[in-house]
Amino acid sequence: GNHIKVSSKLVAFNTEQADVSPKLIFFVVLSFLPRPFLDVVTDLDFSPFDDRLLATCSADETMKLWRVCDPEQEQPSEAELTLSPGQGRLELVLFHPTSSGLLALGANKCPLIWDTSRQDAPLAAIVCVAHVCSSARVCPTACFLPFICVSLCVYSIHALVVLYVQMRSREVRLWDHRKLNSSVGSVSLGTSSGHCMTDTSTRGVAMVPKLALDVMSCEVVRVLQLTDSCIVPISYQVPRKVCQEFHADLYPDTVGTTPAMSAEEWWKGGNKQVRTPYSHFITLHPKESYPSLSCHSVPQESTRGCSTSSSPLSTASSSAAPSRSPSTTSGLSSGPSSKFRHIQGAVMHKDTHITNLRGLNLTTPGECDGFCANARRVAVPLAIAGGQIAVFELSQPGKLPDTALPTIQNSVNVADFCWDPFDTHRLAVAGDDAKIRLWQVPEGGLTETLTEPELIVQGHTEKIYSIKFHPLASDLLVSSSYDLTVRLWDLEKGEQVKVLTGHQDQVFGMAWSPDGKLLATVCKDGKVRIYDPRKSAEPVQEGPGPEGHRGARVVWVCDGKYLLVSGFDSRSERELYLFSAESLSSGTIAVAPADVSPSTLIPFYDPDTSVVILTGKGDTRVYIFEIMPEAPYFLECSSFNSPEPHKGLAFLPKTECSVREVEVARALMLSKTSIEPVAFTVPRVKKEFFQDDVYPDTAVWWEPALTASAWLSGSNGQHRRISLKPKDMTPVSEAPKEAPVRKYLPSAVYLEEKTDEQKKEELLSAMVAKLGNLDDPLPQDSFEGVDDDEWAKYLAQIIVMGAQVVGRAFARALQQEFAASQAAAQARSRAGQHSAAATSISGMSLQEAQQILNITTLTPEEIQKNYEHLYKVNDKEVGGSFYLQSKVIAVMLTATSK
Repeated sequence: GNHIKVSSKLVAFNTEQADVSPKLIFFVVLSFLPRPFLDVVTDLDFSPFDDRLLATCSADETMKLWRVCDPEQEQPSEAELTLSPGQGRLELVLFHPTSSGLLALGANKCPLIWDTSRQDAPLAAIVCVAHVCSSARVCPTACFLPFICVSLCVYSIHALVVLYVQMRSREVRLWDHRKLNSSVGSVSLGTSSGHCMTDTSTRGVAMVPKLALDVMSCEVVRVLQLTDSCIVPISYQVPRKVCQEFHADLYPDTVGTTPAMSAEEWWKGGNKQVRTPYSHFITLHPKESYPSLSCHSVPQESTRGCSTSSSPLSTASSSAAPSRSPSTTSGLSSGPSSKFRHIQGAVMHKDTHITNLRGLNLTTPGECDGFCANARRVAVPLAIAGGQIAVFELSQPGKLPDTALPTIQNSVNVADFCWDPFDTHRLAVAGDDAKIRLWQVPEGGLTETLTEPELIVQGHTEKIYSIKFHPLASDLLVSSSYDLTVRLWDLEKGEQVKVLTGHQDQVFGMAWSPDGKLLATVCKDGKVRIYDPRKSAEPVQEGPGPEGHRGARVVWVCDGKYLLVSGFDSRSERELYLFSAESLSSGTIAVAPADVSPSTLIPFYDPDTSVVILTGKGDTRVYIFEIMPEAPYFLECSSFNSPEPHKGLAFLPKTECSVREVEVARALMLSKTSIEPVAFTVPRVKKEFFQDDVYPDTAVWWEPALTASAWLSGSNGQHRRISLKPKDMTPVSEAPKEAPVRKYLPSAVYLEEKTDEQKKEELLSAMVAKLGNLDDPLPQDSFEGVDDDEWAKYLAQIIVMGAQVVGRAFARALQQEFAASQAAAQARSRAGQHSAAATSISGMSLQEAQQILNITTLTPEEIQKNYEHLYKVNDKEVGGSFYLQSKVIAVMLTATSK
């Protein structure tokens, strides 16, 4: 048999020393069980319908069923069921994949099929096997196949067999159980030693169930390798560009955890299949109830951390596991998705940080949020004697001085504290002395240490858990205490006005309904309660809450229709529970698992977007969900991860958000040495428009709707609402719609075939269009020539000066230039062009040299008469003025140098 088996929650392996990789959280070492067997454990298996039901067999010819618990809890002292088939050494044990309470046992030479509800004898004993069976699988179509092999895996109608053949060569063969006379196909694996596993130190390999895979990382298979010193997880992932979405092509519906039939139904010929309406994240199921086995030798007592009952395993009701519904989180392609699924959290610029914090109190009670903030200031507890609280102004960010800061001194340890939502200067502090102190922070912040509170109210007889202000009525406060009471206080009168009872244990959290009429509490006794304080001191509704006892929080969502509770399950895993506010007694309507962590998830709910943001003290991850009033209820969004563990988040009013950056929430994140603002934004393309689908009219919750006395007398109120739209922005719903742009040409364009001539013409046209119009005027065409008189005078001066300076040398040079130019012109006469050749001495063309020689023999009047066209043009083809001048000077310089 194998030495390691895995369920969706636990790992079991029969070794005394092992270091489990943190990939799986819960595990069970068989040495933890009290003397399970008298001989070595040969095989073990988890039930496919119960993650905590473990079957083991041993060489002492016994098979036992265990109801195992979490590793940190005490394991059961005895097995719930013990079978002794009497067929010799037991080598294999295997649960049936579709039927509850049905086991296959591999004895020495006789495989057995056993119904655990009938402990007297097996259902069948197969005696056709001539050798020891070393591995077995039960076919999902309810057909049992014993086989002489080393390893056997059955998939549908085919069996995959790994075995030795002649010459000790290993082969993998595929068999069809309808035709066992020969294999369908085979693959040779060579002759190396080993049982087709990795190294010689490997003690076993187990495959993790599909429901435990990380689907958001495209993990399709995970294998746990058991070695002599550790358990190594081996993950197989399919590379995908986008891992934030669920890839349905990789994850078809997998079998669930509800059996298709009982052992008796299977024995009578039933061949039902396990239903597959499953997802991998959100679970919509009632409370889990694990079945137990009936055994006459086991007393019906509950062991610590585990509960047992006498219901038989074979009954359909007792073997039923939690039923789940398909997930419709944002990752699923088949369900609805949240428009906030790509929400982004980012720490703002360092200029907005408050740094150099020292002496923070990092051990506040679990019912306290750790710190609190309003639009103007933030209060942080200090680890200094006397219950001191530091108050920092948000308008004064930067590095704090190293000297001592003024604080609020409470003289006792602080249990909880919060700001008055209607007065940014008033801070309420609950202490260990069962007193509530009201402090008034002066304008501009603390300048000296405050030692005298504005008001002290007292009525509780024991330490206070938490305090909350009323969301609508001013001067109304509620508190919970170790005396198991919840009390309401009128701060205007400074007296207690209501006492609520009914709690049997510690109150983890409280929350007012959005209309301020009802108060919800979640308690350590596993109950969620709703009170109507003005009508009764007893709860008006009560229902089952989280089973864990580490802590919890409660908040109203979806306009008060539902209660969202964050807590722990019986396995200490953090989960989110959704209750209907109208029927708490019916239990949860949806459950969303988070992760495993000792800190309670503290929720912040934005009623405008129906987005809840959760994080715990000491966490680095911030979870974000959109809550829907109908199935699937939870839509997961992108989470935010801080670079280091934080103490918590405190959220600011909606008016502090940057609407132009589509910021839907802004929080302050407290770390060990700093307070950093974090902005949660929604990516949008048209940020120049006001995103009215994200920003509905928001409630002005920082202004009271009525007084405490008016609320106590029976009056109700509601906050006025305002729009967050800036005056210079247009709503995106009113933005002009752009004409649709066709991304692809019509099919007629692709279907039309062009001839070679058409393609050539299109190519030439494209080349001409790219080169431009060759008939465009040249830049010198736009030049303006000089006046005629000025040109004649200037040209005459040049000629006279040249004749005086160079004399005959100048004339000789011109003749040489003329001869060279004439020879070049004759060489080009075949092309029919006149004159663009340049001489080797000065670069002067033939026409230019001829013109200069002619001009030297004329008077100025003759020059003006015969060469009038030179006065009005500036083209080198005909000897324009500036060009001709440059050529004359070049000839003069050449002659002078000679």
